[in-house]
Amino acid sequence: MKVLVTGSAGHLGEALVRTLKEMQYDVVGIDLKASAFTNYTGTITDREFVKQCMQGVNVVMHTATLHKPHVVTHTPQQFIDTNITGTLNLLQEAVAAGVESFVFTSTTSTFGDALVPPPGAPAAWITEDVTPVPKNIYGVTKTAAENLCQLYYRNSGLPCIVLRTSRFFPEEDDNRKMRAIYPDSNIKANEFLYRRVEIEDVVSAHLLAAQKARGIGFGTYIISATTPFTKADLADLRLHATEVVKRLVPEYVPVYDQLGWKMFPSLDRVYVNERARTELGWQPKYDFSYILEQMRTSNDLRSRLAVQVGVKGYHPEKFTDGPFPVD
Repeated sequence: MKVLVTGSAGHLGEALVRTLKEMQYDVVGIDLKASAFTNYTGTITDREFVKQCMQGVNVVMHTATLHKPHVVTHTPQQFIDTNITGTLNLLQEAVAAGVESFVFTSTTSTFGDALVPPPGAPAAWITEDVTPVPKNIYGVTKTAAENLCQLYYRNSGLPCIVLRTSRFFPEEDDNRKMRAIYPDSNIKANEFLYRRVEIEDVVSAHLLAAQKARGIGFGTYIISATTPFTKADLADLRLHATEVVKRLVPEYVPVYDQLGWKMFPSLDRVYVNERARTELGWQPKYDFSYILEQMRTSNDLRSRLAVQVGVKGYHPEKFTDGPFPVD
């Protein structure tokens, strides 16, 4: 089995290449940047380059993208070229090469403004049935790329699975106010309740998607840690999140007290991974309770794979105010 991984120098791309090689797969990594996990250096906007890399490939895992942190530093045209045209090139050449399954890494950012309810409303219950309302060029281009995947399944018979991943980046939060109030690990631990996923679990979702793609045909799945919340909690989460968490996961209190951490007073959304667990058979390991145990035993909420991949950043330059510029 030969697997093509795009974005092999990035967080997820490297994690996938590492894991696939450990599993003895024949892996081809491509990226703009040279790395120990990149076989061919080039851009997916170059269709001839994509064609050459696609030879003999059975599975494509397409993680390469311009991200939200690039919105201020890159032009809308660059987003269109990479996220839309690059995906189109891969889909076209995958069909031409007889690829068996295509896994596209998307993002919960496609939901955009649907993620934030108006003042006074309950927290949003985010499933795949929520209609995306992209709020920036990143969300627009990722949504368009998802639609291309569906088009190539419908018109060309290419099995495609879209994985809308929630936060798994190790960099600091881009919100200055949040960084001032909470330690970085505190923020990330809180997010496992409703909007974060561990990279090890993201990798397992990609492996399952590749296996199940031919049977499913086309599907879109939210990939986020399993939440302890239900729809009945949504109103209280918006107003009294701390009390809800105390009721559902009371063991968090002594752990947070020892660390000097705080729970967020309000949550505006909850990502729901039920469809991925049901249809893909995905069993994410890292949820809020698991993170608490990690902090008790090792004082480190990261998986072994996350530690191996490390922090990469999104830009070659450093910024004085935060991990990347925000408009």
